[in-house]
Amino acid sequence: MIRRVTTLVVTLFLASLTVFWVLNILPGKPAQVILGTQATPSAVAALTAKLGLDRPLVDQYLHWIHGLITLHLGNSYISGQPIAPVIGSALEVTGPLVVGGLLVGVAIAAPLGIASALRHTRRSGVILSGIAQIGIAIPNFVLGILLIIIFAVDLKALPASGFITWSTSITGALRSLVLPAVSLGLVEGAILARYVRASIIEVLHADFLRTARAKGLRPNQALLRHGLRNASIPVLTVLGLELSGLIIGAVVIEAVFTLPGLGSLLLSSVENRDLITVQDIVMLVATAVLLVNTAVDILYRVIDPRMGLRS
Repeated sequence: MIRRVTTLVVTLFLASLTVFWVLNILPGKPAQVILGTQATPSAVAALTAKLGLDRPLVDQYLHWIHGLITLHLGNSYISGQPIAPVIGSALEVTGPLVVGGLLVGVAIAAPLGIASALRHTRRSGVILSGIAQIGIAIPNFVLGILLIIIFAVDLKALPASGFITWSTSITGALRSLVLPAVSLGLVEGAILARYVRASIIEVLHADFLRTARAKGLRPNQALLRHGLRNASIPVLTVLGLELSGLIIGAVVIEAVFTLPGLGSLLLSSVENRDLITVQDIVMLVATAVLLVNTAVDILYRVIDPRMGLRS
């Protein structure tokens, strides 16, 4: 555990250096963007000093890292308002969206993958595998547009865009996230189903499962008692990658459904050259991805303690 946490901290440090360096070598000055092309050099220089962007890069980096650690994320270069409340409001959209997409994906992948594995020698198993393959081939933003046409335009059952805040209506907020979450989850679920199928098929041909069946267990009983836990390790790896993909894919889905989440905030901050907000968002996403990977790594040893002895 100490080794994994140490690796996480070192990786976060390297990620913060990369994010800060990349954003600060981009051409253009934030002060020039804020003031416009007609601003005088003296006005640009004065605003640059006010924002603290004339200080050495090392000082700027240390000040930014201190703010991240203390959760004082600074003020926006454009609006001058604190960034933390703005990111918090965006997380109220992106967080439930990612969780909803994950739940949809797992709800699809588990039964579809197991069913296609148990019937992989039959025609029904081939059909189920083909359905998963079709789901992989469809980009989530295309699927989102199709869902809008069917459920919002034609059936008028769900909203096509926008977000009703949780404080206004919990039901309205959930309705606003249904189509985006399904758009994320269907594609990710199809991908995960393929790995579930492959992992289950591999376990079905394992010697320990044959032994369990020789002792009198039915195939389904042997799979439930002895097979699923062994099959879950490679699936857990893919699930961790899928969750990271959901976090990043939410940026596109939020643009399709006009959701005021982290993705929309990131895009507007990039357009306005609000570098401090961009740095905070990118670092937040990087931290979330690294935490997911670390959690998956630790869960390996919970599922199979022998892995801890080999590492």
